[in-house]
Amino acid sequence: MVEPASVLLKYGFIVILYLFLIWVSRNALRDLRRGRSDGGSAVAAAPLADPLGEATSLHPLGGDPGADGLEPQLVVERGAGHEPGMAYDVGDGAVLGRGDAAEIRLQDPFASSRHARLVRQGSMVVIEDLGSTNGTYLNEELLQGPQPLHPGDRVRIGDTEFTYEDR
Repeated sequence: MVEPASVLLKYGFIVILYLFLIWVSRNALRDLRRGRSDGGSAVAAAPLADPLGEATSLHPLGGDPGADGLEPQLVVERGAGHEPGMAYDVGDGAVLGRGDAAEIRLQDPFASSRHARLVRQGSMVVIEDLGSTNGTYLNEELLQGPQPLHPGDRVRIGDTEFTYEDR
């Protein structure tokens, strides 16, 4: 004869397994919808300038990073362990990630230990993914190589989201 407790455990395990699968599917669909938020207009849009060339060749390197009077910041929009509105100074650049080597520590399970890097290049700040598993998103598009940041740009790593500001 089968014990009622073993039957309950068996069905409880099955229910937990299905809840986990639903959670994974929901998160995958949410990320897919975010990737499509441009309405499919990327094909019909005018060609963009080379952002890497814009970030490196149009702006002189060197000099005092604060000499231009800009104070670049990442402002928290949402994220575990961060208060919305909290600002991080990124004047000389910063590494974002879960590890001890990161200047901006993320408490996000989808973040790598060294996930992304911000680098000051003249009067521009450039963001690049450091080979993370889950990628870095700039304005809801997966980052493909270094990209310059402009005021109002949104940076997302996992479920943590920042807005870039120049003050």
